[in-house]
This record gives sequence, C-alpha cells and structure tokens, in this order.
Amino acid sequence: MASVPGILTEWPWKPLGSLKYVILAPWIIHSTWLFVANDAKERDVSYFLLLGVVLWRIIHNQIWISLSRYRTAKGNGRILDRGLEFEQVDRENNWDDQILFNALLFYTGSRHLPGAQKLPLWRAHGVLLSIVLHAGPVEFLYYWFHRALHHHYLYSRYHSHHHSSIVTQPITSVIHPFAEHVVYSALFFIPILGTMLTRTLSVVSFTAYITYIDFMNNMGHCNFELIPNWLFSLFPPLKYFMYTPSYHSLHHTQFRTNYSLFMPIYDYIYETMDKSSDALYETSLKREEETPDVLHLTHLTTPESIYHLPLGFASLASRPHTSKWYLWLMWPVTLWSMILTWIYGRTFVVERQRFDNLRLQTWAIPKYNLQYYLQWQNEAINSLIEEAIIQAEEKGVKVLCLGLLNQGEELNRYGGLYVHRHPHLKIRVVDGSSLAVAITLNTIPKGTTQVLLRGNLTKVAYAVAFALCQKGIQVATLHHDEYLKLAKSLSGMESGLLLAKSYAHEVWLVGDGLSEEEQLRAPKGTLFVPFSQFPPKKIA
Repeated sequence: MASVPGILTEWPWKPLGSLKYVILAPWIIHSTWLFVANDAKERDVSYFLLLGVVLWRIIHNQIWISLSRYRTAKGNGRILDRGLEFEQVDRENNWDDQILFNALLFYTGSRHLPGAQKLPLWRAHGVLLSIVLHAGPVEFLYYWFHRALHHHYLYSRYHSHHHSSIVTQPITSVIHPFAEHVVYSALFFIPILGTMLTRTLSVVSFTAYITYIDFMNNMGHCNFELIPNWLFSLFPPLKYFMYTPSYHSLHHTQFRTNYSLFMPIYDYIYETMDKSSDALYETSLKREEETPDVLHLTHLTTPESIYHLPLGFASLASRPHTSKWYLWLMWPVTLWSMILTWIYGRTFVVERQRFDNLRLQTWAIPKYNLQYYLQWQNEAINSLIEEAIIQAEEKGVKVLCLGLLNQGEELNRYGGLYVHRHPHLKIRVVDGSSLAVAITLNTIPKGTTQVLLRGNLTKVAYAVAFALCQKGIQVATLHHDEYLKLAKSLSGMESGLLLAKSYAHEVWLVGDGLSEEEQLRAPKGTLFVPFSQFPPKKIA
C-alpha cells in the first residue's frame, strides 16, 4: 500500500477474494459457445484462443517465480543479498490481478474493436509495426510517465507501493495500484491498437508482444543477473535497447536513476542512467554459488509437496500438509514432476535464510515419504544423502542437519552410517534430535507430573523420556515390552517409569505408530505433544 493511498488504488474485484476469476466466466463461456456452435467458416478462433493466452501468462509468470527463487537461493549471479520479507510476499500475492484486468480488455476489444476479429495466424508487417511502435511511443511515453510517478505527489499516493519492495522478485514488476495499471495498459496497447487499425494484427504478433512484455518485466525484477557479457561484446549498441536485471535493480535501490522501461536509451539521452550500472552488472555476473554455514537436508513428502515448496506457490508454502481443489486439475504437472525427479534424481536447493552473519540453506532429496518405507529404496536414498554430504563437505559447509526421514534408524542409524564410511569428514552431520527433544520438553505444560508415551520408540522418544525422568515427571506406557525397553535404556531411573492400565492421562507424548483408535480413547481435553517428524493426523 502506498504511504498516502490515492483514488483507484484498490482493484475493483478485491471483495471477491479468491473468487475474482468468476468475472471472466461470461467471456469464456461466450467464446467457447461460439467456437462450438458455429461452423468452421464462421468461427473466430482468435477470440476462443484468448483463454489460452491468459493461461499462458499465468504459467509464464509462475515459471519466472520458481526460477528466480531457485537461482537466488543458490546464489550465483545474485544481485542483492537481502531476502524477501513475509510482508512483501503477502503484498505481492495478488500478482494475477493485472492478468485478469488485461483479459477483460482483450475480450472486450476482440468483440467491439474493428480489425480484432478472426485474426490470421501470421502477418509479418504487424510484427515489424509492433516493434517500431514499442521502441518509439511506448518506451518514450513510459519513461516520462515513470519520472512523473517519482514526483512526491504521485509517488506518495501510488508508486511508493511498488517501491516498498527493495529486493525484487519477478512478480514485483506488476505490483502497482489499479490506477497505475490503467495507464500501463493504455501504453502497452499502443502497438496492439496500431496493428489493429492498420489491419496487420495477427495471433502471433499479439501473443508475442504480450509475452515480450511479461518476459522483460519478470527478467528485470528477478534479482539475479543472467544476460551474458558476450552478447553486449558481440553487438555493443544492444545496451541501449535491452536492460538487464542489475540495471533495473539499481532503480529500486537508488530510486532516482534508471527510469527506462526495457530500453535504456532514454536514460542515456536524458542523463538519468546510474553510473554504477556497468560495475554492478559485472559484479553480479561474477558472483558464485553461496556456501552456507548450516545445511538442512530434507526431502519431498507427497507428489503435491512440490507446490508447497518456496519454489512453488507462496500461498501453499505457508500452509504445509494442506490440499486445494485446483491441485487435482494440475495432475499432469504433478505427474511430470514425478517423472522428472525420477529421471533427474539429484538433490536440489529449496531456499536460503540468513540470520546476521549465519548463512543457511535447505536442500531436498527427490524422494517421497512412501519410498522411505520401501526396503529396496534404502540404497538409492542413502546414496543421494551421501552425495549431498560429500558435496557439502567440498563447499565448506560446517554443519549438515538430516531432516525428516533422512535420519531414520533403520536407514542410516541417525546419520552414523555416513560418519563411519567417511571418518575424516570435517563437516558435522547431525540429526536434530537434541532440538526436537528441547522443543518437545518446552511444549509440555508447567506443573505436569505424569505423561503417557505413545508411538514408536525412537532416539527422540528415549531422550525425552530420560529428560522427563530427570525432571521428576513420570513417564507412563501401556505395553509391557515398551516398558522393558525404556527401563533398559534408562537404567537406574526405573522409578520414573510407569506401566499404565488406562488411557486416562492429561498429556500424551505421541509419535509415529499412534493409531486412530488410540486417539479416540483419549479423554476429552487431552493435550497431544508430538515428538516425531510428522505429527499424527488429527481426527474428528
């Protein structure tokens, strides 16, 4: 939100929330009906294909989002080291509003503007005219409109909303108040209207121009440099006609330079180019992959978990272990991702964090929960984990923490297998059990005198039981064999153990192996404290 929001700041369909796409329904139904009802000669294929353009724009933007987050997590070519704030992620979650707005304009124009019906697939003159109109009027008018937006009156009411994001990501490019998008759409429609009026508009020129706008917008805000130096060496004048991500990044850090849209020529003409543009470009290109101090090695959980990663959908990444109805419609993408992980089969970077001078990264093994319970998959999984440890060792990582099922006792003895195989490792391989024990203990309410331990007895379970007995809290179990195992492990502290005869305990420590039947036998108001990687599913 701008510091002093002006009129037409909010999108008209904001009250609809996630149902906003319903405003396209009449157009989609109408275009589909005409395509099906009319014969081949009367069909307006270009009108029907507008839905494809809308879907392509959404997919194109999402590709850039995932690519940018992956590359900035790795670190090579990264421009700014700062991470994204949660507030920015939430603020930029409505990036599809501009696609929705443009779609309404596309559908309306396709039905009511002359020269917009029954477009041919290709017209060379229309492509050339689009290039000329963009390089001339669009770039020139945008430059001066952008400079006007930086006047304190317009900046405080509108453009400051966009500049709230110092560290940019691709979709930052379209995070503007509604009023700004009205002007931007008018500018970007100049080539489309020009080719329409001259009867040279085609499906290719229209789609290519819209894709060009999205591509350049996303690239300019991706926060990693990807334009190779040889391109400018081969054709030096190109620097006047194509900006780079580092070039536009300076506009978000310096504010009063590099105003151009995609072609820096007007910054050169009007002397508003930042003098450090070339230096930042060279520095960003030379930046190598970041070496973290601490590495968390996790894995995929379900086929749909790819969407919950930070590389996927931000709205889902904040709600793990939840499913949405539209994910069922994406089963072809889900299937393709499963095939890709099976073929590619390599550990990949998921995200990075930074706490002062401590650098952290999360890597993921391309294996799913189900595969960890298949004995014949153990060798393949251990091989991937071992490769990741060796790679981290070569990078100079100090600590590697095995996450989720990567630390299984039967799989690798909580990571001890790799330390035994490579006794000279400098990297410290940990399983996070100490942290899990501390979290579990701190979750138990103060004043508790007795807890019921349910679930499989793991390293964490034994450690929690030991710590509770030391604190004078009695640990109860329902099965005699579990009682004997605990008594053997906690030799000399048997007084802290109890073989219970009922489920009547106010606090339960629960892990893998807890059945739904046992949950239903818990008294009303029982507090469940999980100590496993995956908490038991809540039942009604």
